[in-house]
Amino acid sequence: MATRTKIAVVVRKDLAEWQKLNVTAFLISGITAANPDLLGADYLDADGVRYLPLLGQPVLVYAASAEEIARAHARAVERGMASAVYTEDMFGTGNDVDNRAAVAAKATAELNLVGFAVHDARNAVDKVCKGLILHP
Repeated sequence: MATRTKIAVVVRKDLAEWQKLNVTAFLISGITAANPDLLGADYLDADGVRYLPLLGQPVLVYAASAEEIARAHARAVERGMASAVYTEDMFGTGNDVDNRAAVAAKATAELNLVGFAVHDARNAVDKVCKGLILHP
């Protein structure tokens, strides 16, 4: 069954691999926290071992330049879409308080985004991500 919504993560393509994975994980945690209804049920294997639930729909991860991320994020902001953001400054912090302070210190257009994530209607997410390529 096709879902009516879509989750997209846009990550800067020139980051180190560990940074791309770290940014993606943090951004998806924001989407999940804001949308707990996206979680499925617990998993249970044949031995009865229980596993945590996962998101019930795919997550599309796009690779983009800094300029492409800024344009796509601006489209999301213009459409009033809630998004999770990760800035380059956040690599230098070690906690959530400092992460929030790093974001709060900059105007939207001045955020040095290394990634952002959105969850919304499929067509709205498609418009935000228009022209971006899926991460290889």
